[in-house]
Amino acid sequence: MRLVYMLVYSILWWLALPLVLGRLWWRGRKEPGYRAHIGERLGFYGRKPAPRLTIMVHAVSVGETRAAEPLVEALLARWPDCRVLLTHMTPTGRATGHALFGKHNTEQDRRLVQSYLPYDTGFMVGRFLHHFQPRICILMETEVWPNLIAACAAHGVPVALVNARLSERSLRRGQRFGGLMMEAARAITVVAAQTEADARRIASLGAPDVTVTGSIKFDVVPPEAALRTGAMLRARLGTCPVLLCASTREGEEALILDAWRRMARPDGMLLLIVPRHPQRFDDVARMVEERGFSLARRSSLPERVDADVLLGDSMGEMFAYYAACDCAFIGGSLLPLGGQNLIEACALGKPVLVGEHTFNFLQATDEAVAAGGALRVPDADALLRTAAALLEDAPRRAAMGARALAFAAHHRGATARTVELLQQIIQ
Repeated sequence: MRLVYMLVYSILWWLALPLVLGRLWWRGRKEPGYRAHIGERLGFYGRKPAPRLTIMVHAVSVGETRAAEPLVEALLARWPDCRVLLTHMTPTGRATGHALFGKHNTEQDRRLVQSYLPYDTGFMVGRFLHHFQPRICILMETEVWPNLIAACAAHGVPVALVNARLSERSLRRGQRFGGLMMEAARAITVVAAQTEADARRIASLGAPDVTVTGSIKFDVVPPEAALRTGAMLRARLGTCPVLLCASTREGEEALILDAWRRMARPDGMLLLIVPRHPQRFDDVARMVEERGFSLARRSSLPERVDADVLLGDSMGEMFAYYAACDCAFIGGSLLPLGGQNLIEACALGKPVLVGEHTFNFLQATDEAVAAGGALRVPDADALLRTAAALLEDAPRRAAMGARALAFAAHHRGATARTVELLQQIIQ
């Protein structure tokens, strides 16, 4: 049955490939990065790298790449002679990796290389493994690719799923594919799960070795450069209270802007909106202007921001936006999209607001709420009312921010536990 599952899966991939490439080219209209390095997505690469202990880390997009930062730095420190191969699926993830780790890919220090992971066909992933010859394949969070895992097994490359999470919703989706996902899970050498609940769900798919190590995202340290940028932003915003709506998803900005219009914009309050996907920056700008709000953009920031809304239309500056705000709402949670990561906001001591839909980060969110560092709101109107009340109450806001900071500090240490687990395999 295993061969049947893999054969059907591979045939479906080959049949879908023209559509996948067409969509890639279509997305490249707004994001030219999608039209770059297409050969890598098909398993074709340049000159073969010199032999070296190569540790592969797959971080599909921006969030996973930022979460991987403590792990990548720890791997480079633990194995000084190694090369980290950092792979992605999106150009924004690749750009984030370059911004975070470019210092390790200079003429003097070629310790980190980046590539796209090829599409999940046996031919393509086989070429990928033959070219780079990794000692281990480390997948971040939820990236389970059946052909990649099968090819790693055939090449004798152990697979680790780290910072792993699996919601009930994703588990049900995985169970619909039955044998395919269970075969892939059984072939994973080791899993480092974020929580006990994640570990139970992943083990139920058949993963043989699952350990709870915690979330590496708690170990991300705000870069000094980002804090300086945040201070610059804050200086240009002046003394007005700032509500940051971070990593908002399609449909949420309209809800927030309409709720803000119904409130008639609290005096002096600035709304800072940072959409999760850069291709939506212009669309969100139009939404703001269509509702009669004045707009400023991060990409053309004036010396003094005098606007109703500041659009965060830049990449890789989320820490700076958190540093500049007084209160942060975490997007993806007003609509049933699963929510985004609230840990970075907590790590900067900011009071956090979230919607009802946080199943992608459920335990972290629930614990932040229980610790008093975050509040849930049922809808956009409640979000704006709660934020306005916090922004008018400095002592309450400071106390909530301190509890958020304590919550983040309490959960650090997952990176060291993960490296200890990986060391047994890499050695």
